[in-house]
Amino acid sequence: METKCENIYKENFPFWEKISDADREYICQNSHMLTYPKGRNIHNGEECSGVIFVCSGSLRLYMMSDEGKEITLYRLHRGDLCMLSASCVLDAITFDVFVDAEEDSQCCVVSGPAFAAVSRRNTEIRIFALETAVSRFSDVMWVMQQVLFMSMDKRLAIFLSDESARTGSDIIALTHGQIARYMGSAREVVSRMLKYFAGEGIVEVSRGSVTILDKKHLHDLAL
Repeated sequence: METKCENIYKENFPFWEKISDADREYICQNSHMLTYPKGRNIHNGEECSGVIFVCSGSLRLYMMSDEGKEITLYRLHRGDLCMLSASCVLDAITFDVFVDAEEDSQCCVVSGPAFAAVSRRNTEIRIFALETAVSRFSDVMWVMQQVLFMSMDKRLAIFLSDESARTGSDIIALTHGQIARYMGSAREVVSRMLKYFAGEGIVEVSRGSVTILDKKHLHDLAL
């Protein structure tokens, strides 16, 4: 009987039909459907946690300084695949990445060593793993560009606009602290900028959320 993970792999892994029945079975035998509650740390950067496919929910990938300051690299949602949690699959991953569940999330997780073993036998899988990881580096470079070269008001405008587009809502259900963590900034800086935006009539700030009132003004700031 086909497992839920097997059906997901069949639909989302372009190499699935190109590898042997034995390798497909081996991947499935070393896969688990796992549920992570909101706030749970999934990968702490010190081990090969495996290849994670998001079935529902949302994950956040971030880096952390020795002082504990975080910077969000990108977020994964339903249908996305996390390769950076499987350092044993890609030798080029030599930096620590942390992964947390942003909300209650269900994921298919392939054992890192098992995925690595099969990839060594199949060029298609190695290419897929590399392409998946490389495709995310454009997201990482966009974050670095914002942090290094953009003003805080522009960064915040981009974040609020992107979050509104992603959720399809003008209400951003995040606290100041969460927004600061996603942006790699300090809570006090975000709070001051939101207060300025509110004073300009761009947003309305309430406990635990930010409501966008003037999309055009926000869009102009993001340009």
